[in-house]
Amino acid sequence: MLEGIIRESTSKGATKELRRNGYLIANIYAKGMENVNAAFKTNEFLKAVKNKDNLNFTVKVADKEYNVVIQEYQKDPVTGMFKHVDLRALTEGVEGKFLIPVKTVGTPIGLKNKGVLIISKKRLKVKTKPEFLVPAIEVDVSKLDVGASVLVRDVQAPAGITILDEDRVSVTGVIKAK
Repeated sequence: MLEGIIRESTSKGATKELRRNGYLIANIYAKGMENVNAAFKTNEFLKAVKNKDNLNFTVKVADKEYNVVIQEYQKDPVTGMFKHVDLRALTEGVEGKFLIPVKTVGTPIGLKNKGVLIISKKRLKVKTKPEFLVPAIEVDVSKLDVGASVLVRDVQAPAGITILDEDRVSVTGVIKAK
């Protein structure tokens, strides 16, 4: 489990000091909950996020545990280092909107016909309860030939999940290579 500290001060100077000491600034929030200003060791945070097998994970700050999902993050445009992360605390049984990654399954027929697989939407916007969150929505692309695509309406959503993206939006497709 990832452990963090409470930020005593949210001033610019205190934030810079924490970043110099290797901390990632974070906010944990949810509807009906007091915001928690926290900080995590950057390397430990990145390891925990890369090794997780689901969208949600548990963090511990000041002897309290929170089941969270990454809502948004900010990177330094020059160095590429993470500067800030927003974590949304999840409440069992309360529906919310999430972005779930798309994972393609299979090899398209169109690749043998000089086509290239293009993924138009890397994430789908969904509405679900935290207990139904999945690590990715799988899309079967094995039957796609050159010029064919999979639209949002063609994607089979897992149980308990409603896809909010427009039906006519392309998720993935095979186009002719140039």
